Amino acid sequence: MGATPSHLEKKIGKDQFPSNEHYYGFVNFGNTCYCNSVLQALFFCKPFRNRVLLYRQQSKGQKKETLLSCLADLFYTVTTKKKKVGQIPPKKFVQRLKRENVLFDNYLPQDAHEFLNHLLNQIADILQAENASEEANKKSNSGEDEKGNNSNSRTWIHEIFQGTLTNETRCLNCETVRTKDEDFLDLSVDIKQYTSITNCLQCFSNTETIQSENKYYCEVCRCKQEAQKRMRVKRLPELLALHLKRFKYSENANRFIKLSYYVPFPQELRLFNTSDDASNPDQLYELMAVVVHSGSGLNRGHYISLVKSDGIWLLFDDEYVDKIDPANIRDFFGTTSEASKTSDSAYILFYQACDSSSSTRAVGQSDNLSSQQSSSATPAPASNPQPSSISAPESVR
Repeated sequence: MGATPSHLEKKIGKDQFPSNEHYYGFVNFGNTCYCNSVLQALFFCKPFRNRVLLYRQQSKGQKKETLLSCLADLFYTVTTKKKKVGQIPPKKFVQRLKRENVLFDNYLPQDAHEFLNHLLNQIADILQAENASEEANKKSNSGEDEKGNNSNSRTWIHEIFQGTLTNETRCLNCETVRTKDEDFLDLSVDIKQYTSITNCLQCFSNTETIQSENKYYCEVCRCKQEAQKRMRVKRLPELLALHLKRFKYSENANRFIKLSYYVPFPQELRLFNTSDDASNPDQLYELMAVVVHSGSGLNRGHYISLVKSDGIWLLFDDEYVDKIDPANIRDFFGTTSEASKTSDSAYILFYQACDSSSSTRAVGQSDNLSSQQSSSATPAPASNPQPSSISAPESVR
């Protein structure tokens, strides 16, 4: 499933081959397709790649080996190869990953989304620890009190991936609206058959009525009341990572089963579930990468990635790289057959923000729950992000 390096160069064409790009497959060490597919997707998200390479340049020879330093070395190796195409064994990175997290230190199938979450949060932790150490050293050298060091400072991981959700709850008795903000590094979205990702995101923000034994305690009414709640996007990230929840637990089967639903996703995306006070609510996003799950389940499958590089779409399947027609991306929407659970289905979508200064807000976008807002909860610290509360099920290991 791919092409030899010489074939790939011929297929792209000498005149069309980007002068500043290298297309290298990653060797699979038995079960590391989950890792390879995510790393390829992140490599071709240039805001992330550029910051990783800058980190290596600024800290060369000064930092101890970490997961981030191993990733930086891997990206640097790819970008400095003399040949334009080939294969690289990401051995040092995989070894470091397995040493740091026992969950990945085996040959069992792994979940690409869990790996993405681990990687982003781990990099953020590394950067925060290094920032805190540098700040402490500066204060120590200057004789200042070291108390008050902020080990949870905002990092470039947050600048690139972090967005903010706002939970709005309206009491149906007094009409008071309370809000609470929650940061995310990716959004996990429920999916349905024949439902586009745009519609899935709108359903993500559907209004829910809280009643009966689940009534909401209203601090204004000082008693439990019926209420309406919904979740909307308050701050949009530079790189929007969307996780399609394709695995759910089946009590009958006593295991997680795959939802191979047909879920179309566009090349360009605009979110229509933003809050009224959202910054740049008309932001337009461009699809840059897709992590695809092939197979029938979490413990029976394979991961590949589709990436966009200088207008060229490529398929990365571990060591193999091939150019694909953009029209063929629809082959990874899922399956239209209700009976089939085996498919090549998009699992994680990476959208990058692009210039949307000329765009206009969609007509008919929902209004605020209420013009009366009594209070707004303090946003969660931007320095300690967590993935969306709507998270994927844990892998069957």
